[in-house]
Amino acid sequence: MSLPLPFRTFFLLNVLSALFFPNPTLQTALVTPISKDKSTNLFTLSVFLKTPLRPTKLYLDLGFLFPWTVCDANYNSSSFREITCDPAFCATLGFGGLSCNNCTDFNPPNPNCVPANLVCGSFPENPVTIRATSDVVLIDTLALPTTPGPGPGPFVLLPNYTFSCAHSTLLKGLPKNVMGLAALGRSNLSFQGQISAALSSPRCFALCFPASSKTPGVAFFGSTGPYYVFSSPSSKIDLSKSLIYTPLILNPVGVGDTVITYGGNPPSNQHFIGLTSIKINGNNVPINASLLTINQDDGFGGTKISTATPYTVLESSIHKAFTELFVKEASSPAFNLTVTVPAKPFNVCYPAGDLTVTRVGPLVPTVDLVLHAHDVFWRISGGNSMVRVRNKRKGVDLWCLGFVDGGVNKKTPIVIGGKQLEDNLVQFDLESNRLGFTSSLLSRSLSCADFNVTDFADNGK
Repeated sequence: MSLPLPFRTFFLLNVLSALFFPNPTLQTALVTPISKDKSTNLFTLSVFLKTPLRPTKLYLDLGFLFPWTVCDANYNSSSFREITCDPAFCATLGFGGLSCNNCTDFNPPNPNCVPANLVCGSFPENPVTIRATSDVVLIDTLALPTTPGPGPGPFVLLPNYTFSCAHSTLLKGLPKNVMGLAALGRSNLSFQGQISAALSSPRCFALCFPASSKTPGVAFFGSTGPYYVFSSPSSKIDLSKSLIYTPLILNPVGVGDTVITYGGNPPSNQHFIGLTSIKINGNNVPINASLLTINQDDGFGGTKISTATPYTVLESSIHKAFTELFVKEASSPAFNLTVTVPAKPFNVCYPAGDLTVTRVGPLVPTVDLVLHAHDVFWRISGGNSMVRVRNKRKGVDLWCLGFVDGGVNKKTPIVIGGKQLEDNLVQFDLESNRLGFTSSLLSRSLSCADFNVTDFADNGK
């Protein structure tokens, strides 16, 4: 069924009175597991969708504008509805300008569809393969548990969760078993934006990415804390008190971030931070400073955080200077490491037997991302800087530096990727426009797995 005209503004408000089980407070955190996909090294978010509720895996993306879900023959829900198209109204939604689609485009077609009726359309996109399609907008029920203690609490239902449909071909390149995308960009239509609007809660979410595909990490939505990790069954630590903060920076130019160019030249939906320098073992990497500043006219430059790439990507001149200094420091008497034949996509590798492994990973030179002030830095130890590369058939066993060459003339010269986010609690506080981070939890003998959540959508794997 299509959403009747008198109710079009109702779902946009996502009013608190429309929620059930329980009555949330401003600081009620909704929680869901984050899992790492072994084959792609990308991350997934598990949620409950539809009526009746079904556990569903979504690819976790930090940059896209709105969520999307595959709507094929298996999409069975008694609560979904479409939005009768009014071009101006559809434009206000943010799914793609004045787009209106025929309701027969929904696959399978809505049984109540009248072919002459148009519904709001959308342009879902795969940020990994950089591919987009055209589809329709749906509204359905989303549910997530709360966190009153060590286990998940009662569920909160959001009956007006609004997303794009997508064809299953858009899943190419994403983790196995995902059925869509959870967009965690800056827009109001984003996954966390809709949750915050529905609960009248802070526009804030925190993510702890697991380093292994065997145990999940956790995502918190709608709360600035506390974020309790359980160091033992009877002891808990509030990691919100350990966060170090740096400003989130708005890139004023969003052109080039998506396949579809959205009207009005909106600002970027992605999360940027003010990186001022990179140090290796306390020594500055020589970088053209102009690359670290966002050009206000074209949006080029700066540093963003992304889950669409498994490893941090550096512009070619930065990558060259970075790897050369790392190799120099690693060859010093403190480490005495000698590079060996590289393994793509990595340029710097060492025989695994030459490295000592500590609780924070392989013993290698530390990398510090120096942020807006000289005393604020994101420390990257071996557990986040080095990637184990094994091939038993070829007799390969290496530790490789997990920073890759991104080429030249890229819009964003530094993209902090998934490997460098692992076992690090990262908070995106869009109310205060700041990023909170802990650096590696391994230095405290903790990990993201210590949140002890269970992936309810792992299908028993």
